[in-house]
Amino acid sequence: MKLNDLRPNQGGGTRPKKRLGRGIGSGLGKTAGKGHKGQRARSGGGVRPGFEGGQMPLFRRIPKRGFTNIFAKEYAIVNVEELNRFPENTVVTPELLFEEGIVNKGKAVDGIKILGDGDVKVKLTVKAQKFSKTAAEKIEAAGGKVEVI
Repeated sequence: MKLNDLRPNQGGGTRPKKRLGRGIGSGLGKTAGKGHKGQRARSGGGVRPGFEGGQMPLFRRIPKRGFTNIFAKEYAIVNVEELNRFPENTVVTPELLFEEGIVNKGKAVDGIKILGDGDVKVKLTVKAQKFSKTAAEKIEAAGGKVEVI
């Protein structure tokens, strides 16, 4: 599909473009819907988003709280129940999880963490950057192995 193939939904439709400054009979002649004079009537006129006419803007009036730790690690999360789709004795690596679409590469900035939600019914060797205690226990209880990369 290309941009020129896009059409509105059946029963939707498109609104005709406003034709500004095309004579008094059009209803949008003379000032072209901009009123008389003032900042917004000028070419390039208007104010930036969030500007409140000089009043202290909302985003500066509201108190700020907390902070963002710039050293925080960002792991993509996978629950053990999602590993049941793999056949017996599979070696589950981050690359395999990307291929299968279980993990989005953009979310796995610092790697993948396996969490223990659900149950594992198949014997797997799982390689990842981090494991929760319950996830490691469940994988080993099913006869599998846990390897921290």
